[in-house]
Amino acid sequence: MRVSPFLLPETLPRKAGDYLILLFLLSCMGFFLMPLYVMIVTGLKEVSGVSLSTMWNLPRQLSGGGFVEAFTRLSPNMGNSFAIAIPATIISAIWGAINGYLFAKWKFRGSNIVFSFLVFGMFIPYQSILIPLIQTLQILKVYGTIWGLVSVHVIYGLPITSLIFRNYFANIPDELVEAARIDGAGLIRTFTKVMLPLSKPAFVVVGIFQFTNIWNDFLFGVTILPNPVLQPVTVAVNNLSGSFSVDWNVVMAGAVTAALPTALIYIFLGRFFIRGLLAGSVKG
Repeated sequence: MRVSPFLLPETLPRKAGDYLILLFLLSCMGFFLMPLYVMIVTGLKEVSGVSLSTMWNLPRQLSGGGFVEAFTRLSPNMGNSFAIAIPATIISAIWGAINGYLFAKWKFRGSNIVFSFLVFGMFIPYQSILIPLIQTLQILKVYGTIWGLVSVHVIYGLPITSLIFRNYFANIPDELVEAARIDGAGLIRTFTKVMLPLSKPAFVVVGIFQFTNIWNDFLFGVTILPNPVLQPVTVAVNNLSGSFSVDWNVVMAGAVTAALPTALIYIFLGRFFIRGLLAGSVKG
């Protein structure tokens, strides 16, 4: 990138309209970052320094505020969230890849109808199936267990993971599959030796999407895991509020702490997420 005589990059806006657009975007960014600023500042304060009148003020001293207590109280539940999100993301991604491969490259009679019914599962509200879902988990003896919640997230994640992989695999030339068949590769070997090595961008998209949705889930966590010891961090953050008084510095610090894993994933892997989405957006 060349530098202009005024030591400013030539990519900066040069027209008044461009500066207005840039100012508007910066204003929107500042507006959306305001709640995050309040949460972090409040979390760094002691209980005595939290009030509406001093909401925008910086803490007088950096002693950790409510972050120490919030992390101490939430660390077991964060472990639960990792124990739920990681296996559910991996299983749903692999299962979705298999479905997407079959629907894209090994179509059978009525496959489009089956795929339509599968994708329709994305539009079923969670609240409408809670009672039969809990009854089913009780019959299977997995209600109130972490693996019961993992199975729920896997099943509910299959429609979107299958859709993403199906659209991604549809962009891969059919000649690769035909060449593998000519070489004697069957369905499984073609999938493992040809399609999987090419599907890393799709796995990144599915991994980020699924991990974020599972980590941020509250409804299934509070209904399927009634035991507070096993509940995910989102439910534990809600439980930080007392019945008669609320330590807002601890609640705000807990909310920031619970959001860190997903925020870090988007910060470091966000560009791969966009690339993976674009890679599967041509056909399908």
